[in-house]
Amino acid sequence: MHRITTEITVPFHDVDAMGVVWHGRYVKYLEVARCLLLDSFDYGYVNMRNSGYAWPVVDMRIKYVKPLSMDQIIIIEAEVVEWENRLKIKYLIRDKDSGVRLSKGYTVQMAVDMAAEELCFESPPILLKKLGIA
Repeated sequence: MHRITTEITVPFHDVDAMGVVWHGRYVKYLEVARCLLLDSFDYGYVNMRNSGYAWPVVDMRIKYVKPLSMDQIIIIEAEVVEWENRLKIKYLIRDKDSGVRLSKGYTVQMAVDMAAEELCFESPPILLKKLGIA
């Protein structure tokens, strides 16, 4: 369905005293890919807010397969895999040079009607329209 690929060079400030990327930085890398993915179908965070919905992350999983290191160039793939009742995006992080899988994961976001301050248990029509489903 909707999928993007982006490239990141691991910066010095993401590496810990052990010489590898601190585990919490992976969340930032997923967020970079998620923003690009949402923008690719014109439903980034500003457009979400303007449509009357907030989409907080309610679940996240990261599987650390191999460590990342400073100056390593990584490829992050992000793909929408669920959209009917929630927005689930899966991720794959690979080494650019070797193609080796380094990490994988997913995030789940749920729509919140900002005016009513209520969680939506099915995705609002605007998401389906932006995805080209409705």
